[in-house]
Amino acid sequence: MTRAIVHLDMNTFFVSCERLTNSQLEGIPLIIGGGDRGVVASCSYEARHFGVRSAMPINMALKLCPQAKVLKGDMELYSKFSHTITEIIQEKAPVVEKASIDEFYLDITGMDKFYGSYKWTNELAQKITKETGLPLTFALSVNKTVSKIGTGEGKQKTNLEIPEHMVKPFLNPLSIQKIPMVGDVTFRLLSRIGIRTIQTLSEMPAEVLQQMIGKNGIEIWKKANGIDNNPVEPYSERKSISSEHTFSQDTIDMVKLKTILIGMVEKLAFQLRSEQWLTSTVVVKIRYANFDTETKQCKIAYTSADHILTKNVMELFDKLYQRRMRLRLIGIRFSGLVRGTYQINLFEDTEEMLSLYAAMDKMKSRYGFDAVMRCAGATFKPNNKDEILKRSPKL
Repeated sequence: MTRAIVHLDMNTFFVSCERLTNSQLEGIPLIIGGGDRGVVASCSYEARHFGVRSAMPINMALKLCPQAKVLKGDMELYSKFSHTITEIIQEKAPVVEKASIDEFYLDITGMDKFYGSYKWTNELAQKITKETGLPLTFALSVNKTVSKIGTGEGKQKTNLEIPEHMVKPFLNPLSIQKIPMVGDVTFRLLSRIGIRTIQTLSEMPAEVLQQMIGKNGIEIWKKANGIDNNPVEPYSERKSISSEHTFSQDTIDMVKLKTILIGMVEKLAFQLRSEQWLTSTVVVKIRYANFDTETKQCKIAYTSADHILTKNVMELFDKLYQRRMRLRLIGIRFSGLVRGTYQINLFEDTEEMLSLYAAMDKMKSRYGFDAVMRCAGATFKPNNKDEILKRSPKL
């Protein structure tokens, strides 16, 4: 049976949410992001017309579009709308994957037997817009890659249906930059040898592409040929990630305790960013020598940044640890997770901070978690006995 995969993307999601709460923002160039030294988290089509793009430094964006209005952003508002959209989709669709706060994949294979797949998807899209007031674009095709590219091509124009026999004619004339996994470095490398369209890329021998750009070469070649067998992964919003450290000897050494907490935060935060999660709830747990166990938690703006999470963990620990008894265990849990393409808090952090995290994460991914660490947590060395990482289906 031919697969029927939908990619559904909320148009300029953050901007659309802001405009729903303030109609005076309609029709004007709008930038969502941090202060003068921050970066653009999202921008309206009016701002994009001037060359403004996501992840661009705010000061550069304002040089391109000085008349733009800049808003800090409200992740609580965006998350509320995202949750509502998710509930509407899950009520109707058989299999749903929430790829980020504002995009979804749906597997509706077999729907044509009972109801036209495109007609069904269009009615779902209309229902979402009617109940939330938010615009969206979708594309329907045979796999996730083609559907995602189709959504990008349909933005501000029309929703697309790309049947199997039209996949190659649809992909061939497009720029290779449209392919997921093709970043700026890969694009420049391939452009230098004259490979700029998907058709040219698809006609290359896969082995040659692998030799040029490494292990991702085969996957990029498959995508260029419209091949993607990746399934739609069922989504569950109720997830958490946690870490616990049990001491071989009970301790009251505050320096040691806080050093380990910082190291645990750094490890978990790196895992959040690697898997593109953002957390909204921080929980700290302690167990005293007499086995009494206590926890304390707080809600925060969605983030995966070490320095923000460490601050909250330390504040919770100081409030929680009041009995001055020896501890046998400390633990941290991050819950209330949502998928996000923004690896750290774009509303708060500067361009320099973004670059620092990107460089550290690249080194950690290549050489291991402890290849580079903050000084305060550098003595933390997790092991299989003491360090337990969990992903639980329920908070």
